[in-house]
Amino acid sequence: MTADWRLAVDIGGTFTDVVLFDGISGQVVVDKTLTTPSAPLDGVRTGVNQLLAKAGVRPTDITAPIVHATTLITNALIEGKIGRAGMVTTTGFGDTLLIRNEHRYDMYDLQIEFPAPPVPRERVIELTERTTPQGVVRLAPSESELKIVADQLRAAGVEAVGVCLINSYANPANERVVTEYLRRELGVPVCMSSEISPQIREYPRMITTACNAATMPVIGPYLDELQKWLASEGFGGAVLMMLSNGGVVAADDAARAPIRLVESGPAAGALAGSWFARRMGEDRLLCFDMGGTTAKSCLIVNGEPELTNTFEVARIYRFKKGSGFPVSAPSVDLVEIGAGGGSLARIDELGLLKVGPESAGAVPGPASYGRGGTKPAVTDADLTLGYLDPAFFLGGDMTLDSRACDAAIQSVATPLGLSAADTAAGIHELVNENMAAASRMHAVEQGADLRGITVLAFGGAGPLHACGVAELLESSRVVFPINASVLSAFGTLVTPVRIDLARSMVRPMANFDHPGADLDERDHLLTELRDEGRRVLSAAGVLSKNIRFRYGVDARYLGQGNEITIWVGEGDSWPATYAKVVELFEADYRRIYGLTIPDVGVEAVTWRLSAFADASPVEPKTVVPTIKAAPHHTRPVRFSRGTDPIDTPVYRRAELALGQRIVGPAIVEERETTAVIRPHWTAHVTADGSLVAEWKVKG
Repeated sequence: MTADWRLAVDIGGTFTDVVLFDGISGQVVVDKTLTTPSAPLDGVRTGVNQLLAKAGVRPTDITAPIVHATTLITNALIEGKIGRAGMVTTTGFGDTLLIRNEHRYDMYDLQIEFPAPPVPRERVIELTERTTPQGVVRLAPSESELKIVADQLRAAGVEAVGVCLINSYANPANERVVTEYLRRELGVPVCMSSEISPQIREYPRMITTACNAATMPVIGPYLDELQKWLASEGFGGAVLMMLSNGGVVAADDAARAPIRLVESGPAAGALAGSWFARRMGEDRLLCFDMGGTTAKSCLIVNGEPELTNTFEVARIYRFKKGSGFPVSAPSVDLVEIGAGGGSLARIDELGLLKVGPESAGAVPGPASYGRGGTKPAVTDADLTLGYLDPAFFLGGDMTLDSRACDAAIQSVATPLGLSAADTAAGIHELVNENMAAASRMHAVEQGADLRGITVLAFGGAGPLHACGVAELLESSRVVFPINASVLSAFGTLVTPVRIDLARSMVRPMANFDHPGADLDERDHLLTELRDEGRRVLSAAGVLSKNIRFRYGVDARYLGQGNEITIWVGEGDSWPATYAKVVELFEADYRRIYGLTIPDVGVEAVTWRLSAFADASPVEPKTVVPTIKAAPHHTRPVRFSRGTDPIDTPVYRRAELALGQRIVGPAIVEERETTAVIRPHWTAHVTADGSLVAEWKVKG
């Protein structure tokens, strides 16, 4: 065998990234093309075909699984471009999606707004049935009423259905009856909460199920179309989808639970950051991923990103927790803000300059794309400042329109009474401030201080802004990895096959200290979770002998209303004693709250299992030149407001030699992105091709 080609795809809001990696030679080939939001497969086809032609590889040469990350689910929920879904719930609970959890994210806003539920009230059907919190079925749904429910959903023209019955986490029997009946009668995708989110608390469980149902008609047809195209072209590998938790699963499992894909792309970037942290020997690393639509920040500690069991999507106000949908989907813990290359600048009602969260996206894109955009975007500001070469964007394959860019910037500069240059600098600085503030707040929520942390900059726009953001964070080291623009797509190649499962069973932890009914019930629950984990990983091509299990529990003191998640170890069965679980719980509780509560018992709420297999080793080979490169040319670049442009040397990334030192200011260009080395920074090239920049504060 002369090659082991592996293909990765990442659909972003503005660009679709594709990566080819040869597991034998270590060769990496990358490409980037504009995303086609109305027909995402078009962009994927274009990118893959361009990449194969560049690498001289045929589709039949690719027999390994094709890994895929996407923002399709997130964007569908944010933009409301979802399927026509219906919901079935227990009589008396039809208003749950409207009542929410009665939490007001702003106590003093009399006109407080929430996003419209993904399933409107008129398509929420109530059904007479009842299961107790202990899992006893008191009333099963009748055949006659199921027929009425099916007729109502059919008349509503639903494309998918979610089933969320009261207390189904304790016993899913009634949900299974309803789900099987509706699948048979309606012929549309049907999901049930006992599979999607079998956990206590009605609103999070129902909104998660509703979001899942509403996005099944989005992802299902796309994955069907993608797999048919891949088969017709001769690709031999199956499709694996990147999940929000930092794992991948088979496409069919992803289609059944698309809510698990809500942070698919950003999670891939975080996993790439984790891979780099281990290679660089960095205990702490801040992943700074800035693309065309959003910027993401993720803290890596001890080589791993933090995980969270809930994630809020489609916020009305991006920085206000509680203004979106709190879905119960395991996710890499990161912060995402509307600060990408396509983020639009505007003047608010107070006459102040604002940037984002609105984005030009791929259509029409920033004004400089020459595709009809007229509002100034961050990319337009970067072009005006001289950071970008209009003739070398995407290596010259996509020439930027300087005239349209100037007109867009001037449309904001004139009302502000500023020059176009100072307005562009203001846009650049403002978006840097937004990203630094969000990163800092994210770190504070984790009890971390970002001062002095190494920043890993990637995404198409990340290297342009990283040094500016690092200065605001008081960080003096930025790493620009090789192929930084497509690092999230590369991250899918270093991702393990993994599924995180959970099920609520509320019991005092002391009940599991000795043999009895509760211990038997827990072991039965964990057996079912292990069986489901094995099924998912086997479907993704993992051999049974390679599957490992990790166990956790959401626990709280008796009488409390919130839990913390503790992980207790790996094994083929529950690996920890009662005393060890309490010890771990109290240690974590003390870390978070600064104290423990004596003489109060600990209660288990939700049991968690992570089924995973180690990722295939990925060792890219980079050939770094040995002869130092001279600047390709120079051009005037402005680095702050109110200053004159500086004649700045421009280097080509591929020409830089091992150990070559660059003194800022400097511009380092490659086909897919540009690194801006600001004044008072120096940079050097490492053996793996990374460009490492360090900051020496003036004076």
